[in-house]
Amino acid sequence: MSEDRPSSTSTVSKSWLDRLGQALSGGPRDREELVEILRLSHDRGLLDADALAMIEGVMHVSELQARDIMIPRSQVVVVPRTNDPWELLPTISESGFSRFPVVGDTRDDVIGIFIAKDLLPFLSRENGAREFNIRELLRPALFIPESKRLDVLLKLFQESRNHMAVVVDEYGGLAGIDTIEDVIEQIVGEIDDEHDFDEDTFILSRDDEGRVIVKALTPIEDFNEYFRTEFSDEEFDTIGGVVAHRFGHVPRRGEAVSVGDLRFQVIRADSRRIHLLSVTRVGDASQETQEAAVQRH
Repeated sequence: MSEDRPSSTSTVSKSWLDRLGQALSGGPRDREELVEILRLSHDRGLLDADALAMIEGVMHVSELQARDIMIPRSQVVVVPRTNDPWELLPTISESGFSRFPVVGDTRDDVIGIFIAKDLLPFLSRENGAREFNIRELLRPALFIPESKRLDVLLKLFQESRNHMAVVVDEYGGLAGIDTIEDVIEQIVGEIDDEHDFDEDTFILSRDDEGRVIVKALTPIEDFNEYFRTEFSDEEFDTIGGVVAHRFGHVPRRGEAVSVGDLRFQVIRADSRRIHLLSVTRVGDASQETQEAAVQRH
């Protein structure tokens, strides 16, 4: 009878589930194989795109270090050690940030973290500046090396109830800062708030070594103007499209490719598209180097 015969759809589903079960029972041999299983699960409708992107983000966080996502020293907004609350107000209001490293005699001398909301009670007429002692309001700074893995850093944030870490170089000097938001964004994607960059802003950061973080959706015309390049916009509208085409696939975070004298490294991506790119100028590259330059990290 027809009702005793399994449908072709059921057979396909069972076959797929059997294969997945066999793969999982033996255990994936490496991370790449695990990712392939997850992506196959997405293709079969067992995982949606957002869930897949977050799982890949969790896995990728363990491969990144503090230096990979830190706000570099040159862009860190610090406040001085002072007992005059009005001296702090311009920096706080202009930056729009909520937490600030407090420095002593030099920029490398970070003595603690100041939270902007702690300043509010001292700005009223009832409280004079003489009552304000910044040392009493400082939170202990969480110091980490540049090599600290992000998964370990996230655990430190949870245990210490800190939202900011001061990244120090091998000499103990200020190299940059990482925030808990920076780490979480590696998992869930970009988190925008009222103080984040406008959509028209495509340069997100620059460091002293010439590395520039750009949005993959940067129009080619704007990219060419900033970097003095001559990428064609006939086939692609954004620099992310150019880079993805050079890879020949949607790259994973950490992959890099050289195009001309620019090296592009994927900072953030999901299974569908690139989000952020690191751009560095590597000098005049030969045509052979340009054609062969896909690397994995």
